[in-house]
Amino acid sequence: MEMMEYGGTDYWRDRQVFVTGATGLLGSWLTKRLVELQADVVCLVRDWMPRSELVLSGCLQRVRIVRGDVRDEKLLEQVLGEYEVDTVFNLAAQTTVPIANRNPLSTFETNIGGTWALLEACRRSPTVKHIVLASSDKAYGEHETLPYTEDTPLRGSYPYDVSKSCADLLARSYSRTFGLPVAVTRCGNFFGGGDLNWNRIVPGTIRSVLRGRRPVVRSDGNYVRDYFYVEDAVAASILLAEHLSGDETLRGEAFNFSYERPMTVLEMVDLVLRLMHSDLRPVVQDKITGEIRKQYLSAAKARKILGWTPSFTLEEGLRRTAEWYRSLLGEKK
Repeated sequence: MEMMEYGGTDYWRDRQVFVTGATGLLGSWLTKRLVELQADVVCLVRDWMPRSELVLSGCLQRVRIVRGDVRDEKLLEQVLGEYEVDTVFNLAAQTTVPIANRNPLSTFETNIGGTWALLEACRRSPTVKHIVLASSDKAYGEHETLPYTEDTPLRGSYPYDVSKSCADLLARSYSRTFGLPVAVTRCGNFFGGGDLNWNRIVPGTIRSVLRGRRPVVRSDGNYVRDYFYVEDAVAASILLAEHLSGDETLRGEAFNFSYERPMTVLEMVDLVLRLMHSDLRPVVQDKITGEIRKQYLSAAKARKILGWTPSFTLEEGLRRTAEWYRSLLGEKK
């Protein structure tokens, strides 16, 4: 067992780390943090995202890039072997619910097929010691009992939710069957600088305010969700990887991470408007179908076992996010 101080730079210095989905919202910020911790990072990149945080922060110049798809098991095995990868963060996914409802097959291929390809590559790679797989609160599906705990059954119904349930179960299967050192994070809706999907409520609302337009709510505004700032999600993922290396009992385990402040969509929009000192009012379209009405998480297990606490409040995360977009879009206060 490795002895270490959790959260310390020494643990990550020169450690060989592989990140899939590195140009995405979570992947960009995670890679940036790993570079700051002096890890030796290899990133799998499928699509070029010039306005991702990975590119804008300059971190792209400090990592090794492999172009390819997470579904390519032979490529993954080659990367893990050639770079002698020690720790894997699997973040590659199709993450948008409406896209999954329109194009379920591509979502299944990436989120499920990509997961088993990565797990199989890791199983065949003797240097891999720790794997953190990003799942989602959507993996739980819909339940009347809230908040969800890690013991809540995984029973997704809609395409995106099913893809996350399956990926989550695959991780557990590889852990139980082959002893693979994998653990799972389950978070709510991420937000933070670098999310360029303007249909998502936080970036869409912020951009609308910066451009003096009324923000658009695609649903009726009463869907209840957890919202989780990306830098806290990064810290949680890193903390779990560190604990996984020192405690074999965590293999196959999943952890919820949440501010434990469930909010309706309209409450989130109102909070963003208030923090940005805007008197604009949202346009409620009420056009959404195929999504769960209400879901939110308990983070009690992560607090107890990992000693996890968030570094930011919801409001602090939103302020930092708004500043990121203000800088990107060149808008004045």
